[in-house]
Amino acid sequence: MALSDRQSLAPPPAAQVPSLPRTPIRQPRLEAIEGGAAAGAAPAMPFSLKHWLESGLGGAVLGSFSIAMVLLGWYLATRYKLDFYVRFANIPTPMDVWHSILEVNRSTKFAVNIGISVRRVLLGFFGAAIVGTVLGIMVGRYRICRSLAMPAMELFRPIPAIAWVPMAIMLWPSNEVSIVFITFLGAFFPILINTIHGVEEIDEVLFRAAHSLGAKEKDVILHVVIPGALQHIFTGLAVGMGVAWVSLIAAEMISGQFGIGYFTWEAYSLISYPDIALGMITIGVLGLLCSKAIHICSKLAMPWMGVAAGARK
Repeated sequence: MALSDRQSLAPPPAAQVPSLPRTPIRQPRLEAIEGGAAAGAAPAMPFSLKHWLESGLGGAVLGSFSIAMVLLGWYLATRYKLDFYVRFANIPTPMDVWHSILEVNRSTKFAVNIGISVRRVLLGFFGAAIVGTVLGIMVGRYRICRSLAMPAMELFRPIPAIAWVPMAIMLWPSNEVSIVFITFLGAFFPILINTIHGVEEIDEVLFRAAHSLGAKEKDVILHVVIPGALQHIFTGLAVGMGVAWVSLIAAEMISGQFGIGYFTWEAYSLISYPDIALGMITIGVLGLLCSKAIHICSKLAMPWMGVAAGARK
C-alpha cells in the first residue's frame, strides 16, 4: 500500500477540548456543623396543640383546669345558695369539707375505713378479673362452653348487684364475705362480656395461620386469643372497676359496719353534711386511682397501642 493511502486511512487527530475554569469548592460553615445559627438552618417546629396534649403537660393542665372549674362552680353555688329547682342551701362549701378533712385526720378511724374499702374492692375485683377473663375466653372460643354457660349468665346479668344484698347475707357466713361477693358480682359481668366480644372479633385468618404453622390449641390461646382480645379485656377491667366501687359502696351502706360507704351513710344519719361530701369525694378519688392503675397496666401490656393512638386527634 502506498504511503499516501496509509495517510488517508489514519484517524484524524483528537480535537482539543478547551479547559474550563475551576470553581472553588465551598466548605460548610463551622456554625452549621456545630449546630449554630447558620444561614439555611432548619426552621423551628411550629406549635402544635396535638403534640402539646400528648406531651403529658397539656393533659395535666387541662385536667387541673377542669377540676378547678368544678370547685369554682361548687363554691359559687354554695356561697350564694342558688335555688333553681336544684337547691344548694344545705350543701356544704369547699371550706366546710376542708375543715372536715382536718377533723377526721385527728384519728385513724377514717384511714381504717378507707383501707377496709380498698381491701374489699380489690378482693372482689381480682376474683372477678380471673374468673371473668378465663370464662370469657372459653365462651368466646368454644361453642360448647357458650351453649352451657351463657343462658345462665344472661339470666343473672340483669340482676343489680345491690339486689343480691339480702341473698348474700343469707348465703355467706359473715358480712365481710357478703360485701366482697357483691363487689365480685358488680365487676364480673362487664369483664365477662367484654372478653367474649374481644375473642369473637379476632380475625379467623389468624387462627388458620396458626394452625397451618403447626400451633397447638394451647399455643393458639396464649399467642393468638389473649393478645387479640387484650384490648377488650382491659376495657372490661376498667368498666368492672367502676361498677365494683358502686356495688361496694351500696353494700357497705346497707349491711356494712366499716368502710367508706358506711362512713358516708353514718354521716347522713348524723346530719353531718361536710362528712357526706368528704365521703363522696374520697370514693371518687379512690375510683380514679384504680382506673388510672388499670390504664397504666394496659399501656405496659399493650405497647403497640401507643402507635395506634398516634392517629387520634
